[in-house]
Amino acid sequence: MDKSAELQAKMAEAMLGGGEVRIASQHKKGKLTARERLQLLMDEGSFEELDMLVTNRNRGLTADQEQFLGDGVVTGYGTINGRLTYVFSQDFTVYGGSLSEPHARKICKIMDLAMENGAPVIGLNDSGGARIQEGVVSLGGYADIFYRNTRASGVIPQISAIMGPCAGGAVYSPAITDFILMVEQTSYMFVTGPNVVKTVTHEEVTSEELGGAQTHASKSGVTHFACSNEIECIQYLKQLLSYIPQNCEETAPVYAYEPGNETREALNTLIPAHPNQPYDMKEAIAQITDTDSFFEVHKNFAENMIVGFARIAGRSIGIVANQPAHLAGVLDIHASVKGARFTRFCDAFNIPLLVLVDVPGFLPGTDQEWNGIITNGAKLLYALSEATVPKLTVTTRKAYGGAYCVMNSKHIGADLNFAFPQAEIAVMGAKGAVEIIFKKEIDTAPDPEVRMNELVADYQERFANPYLAAEKGYIDEVIPPDQTRIKLIKAFKMLENKVVNMPRKKHGNIPL
Repeated sequence: MDKSAELQAKMAEAMLGGGEVRIASQHKKGKLTARERLQLLMDEGSFEELDMLVTNRNRGLTADQEQFLGDGVVTGYGTINGRLTYVFSQDFTVYGGSLSEPHARKICKIMDLAMENGAPVIGLNDSGGARIQEGVVSLGGYADIFYRNTRASGVIPQISAIMGPCAGGAVYSPAITDFILMVEQTSYMFVTGPNVVKTVTHEEVTSEELGGAQTHASKSGVTHFACSNEIECIQYLKQLLSYIPQNCEETAPVYAYEPGNETREALNTLIPAHPNQPYDMKEAIAQITDTDSFFEVHKNFAENMIVGFARIAGRSIGIVANQPAHLAGVLDIHASVKGARFTRFCDAFNIPLLVLVDVPGFLPGTDQEWNGIITNGAKLLYALSEATVPKLTVTTRKAYGGAYCVMNSKHIGADLNFAFPQAEIAVMGAKGAVEIIFKKEIDTAPDPEVRMNELVADYQERFANPYLAAEKGYIDEVIPPDQTRIKLIKAFKMLENKVVNMPRKKHGNIPL
């Protein structure tokens, strides 16, 4: 055969993966193939494939085991919105996308190139797990990938899109990466599947209930985005990349921005007069940030905390905010971990932070205490204390007790702290404080209820405001709400060249 024709034949064979029948089966499940996904993800004509002709000659395979060019994963590099990105896409049509030694070696090669060249790495996961025929060799391949995930953490962005099954040891690579996206109804993640669960614990559960997209988006918090289909998943992935830099040495892309009237009068009436009345902090975020720029992360998990990316005057920022519309914005275990994880990502990749505060405190109760609210709450405290990127805080209403300290107070390194005139910064709410301080006086009063109300009113007048904190310099400026965006634009601009010299150490010991 002519050498060129031989090459073309091999390439055509590789492009077919497991063959037409298996491709049709993949489509029947509502799933795209590994190459179709890459075609949607990468800029047109930019993808350069590596190791297309790799095959598996491992002695662990049975003698009649069919060989496939590429061995179940498509790897390479290209551009997404003009920016260099490394990718691997597992091919379920080849032995269910199972991981063999060459399969793992291909992924490791891509990860090494990404690290050496300072660019994001994206994994499109669709695999039945380790290739059983290879035994420990395939397990070693997983460990090689985990090690690289860990070394790359905080150096280059790592994103995992789960497009099908992801079970057993396979789940730990996505778990180490920065963001996980899942597709509803067609993807799932779990360490042990429904059959094992039934055998060991006698629980009857489906794959979707155990480890589907909605389960991990709302209950466990394992996934950051639950997408309705694969096309939406890839769109989310592209949008996510637009907010983050190529690596830890760079800053995120800056988008064109035309200055205009930055006053936001809607903020003047957003905060209710009554301190216990809820409102939606996302409305405040929409007013403060560039139009339609807010991209929420972990939307359905720990909804009392909001995290996500946005732009202010064309520049990427990360937002960590209490949500008064859910559990009054209280800090609990899940909210603290959610905020801490997002904070550390932003700090690792030079994305400035905006913290919006309306927090009545930490959630009390045996459930919280017995499950470690102390160490979990400390994660958020640690993350915000550790962060050296520009950090701004706006207290919109409440900032009580230890939660005041944790939510990016001046004392833990915030650069500028703003507060609305109606903000209440105190150890606790007026009623609780009065009940403790004046307990004897109230108990002995002729009319305890009347005396209680008088003392509460007096306490609110004296302490339920931002001015004591402002007098101490803990609040840099009390601002009219409608001026918030103007103040933030100027403050972030002022902090553009911020440098912090940290104490010399190998690394800290965050309370995990």
